[in-house]
Amino acid sequence: MTGPVPVYQKRYQVGLGDIDFRKKLKISALFNYFQDIASLHAENLGVGIDSLMNNHGVTWVLTRIRVDLERIPVLGEDLLIETWPQPPGKLEFDRDFLVRDASGNELARVVSTWVIMDIAAREIKKTETITRNYPFNPRGRAIDCRLGRFKAFSTPEVAYQRVIGYSDVDINEHLNSSKYIDFIMDCFSLEEHRRHDIRSLEISYLNEALSGDRLTMYKDLAASGSGLVYIEGCRQDNTRIFKAQLAIRPSR
Repeated sequence: MTGPVPVYQKRYQVGLGDIDFRKKLKISALFNYFQDIASLHAENLGVGIDSLMNNHGVTWVLTRIRVDLERIPVLGEDLLIETWPQPPGKLEFDRDFLVRDASGNELARVVSTWVIMDIAAREIKKTETITRNYPFNPRGRAIDCRLGRFKAFSTPEVAYQRVIGYSDVDINEHLNSSKYIDFIMDCFSLEEHRRHDIRSLEISYLNEALSGDRLTMYKDLAASGSGLVYIEGCRQDNTRIFKAQLAIRPSR
């Protein structure tokens, strides 16, 4: 594409590295697609990672995202993903996504919130730092909702622990947003994954997790009878790193 575009499109094919043991697209791989196309559109709009780092000393950080899935793609499927920004607020940038299959059927609708973080100070900066030429929204919201308004149903129980390593961190030297999704999915057994699919997933990234940090994953199944599961992760100093709510349904 040449010149700024209000809605950015890119085609993806679900490959072997993107699927789980059922040959279904891993949700973390879908998040990688979102990171990729959001980065490409930001570059197209003149606010890509390199530009932000070199000119402002800041970088993009995802803080909240919700994905509603009509169907989970499988190995070999061709996907078309579209993304577009919303008007920025004082501190936050909203960005939406739409995923379609090769026949044009909607597979997923996504809403997300991003901030820009000062790399040296690790502090959030105001959107006006970079919004001189930022576009207005060409479309409405992909999902009509308010992000982050969920909490545990009961007292979450420990699922497992793990230490963050080299393969988990990204260009910002903190735990990559898609890796959180893998950590969440590891809270369930293979048999549980055989029986259920994700219908919706919302996650709030609350604090940074760095290489060497030990995360304890907690799972709350108190509302699983109605198809809802709450999961959170805490650092070794008991700081909550993220919280997530999943809506599940029988596998199909």
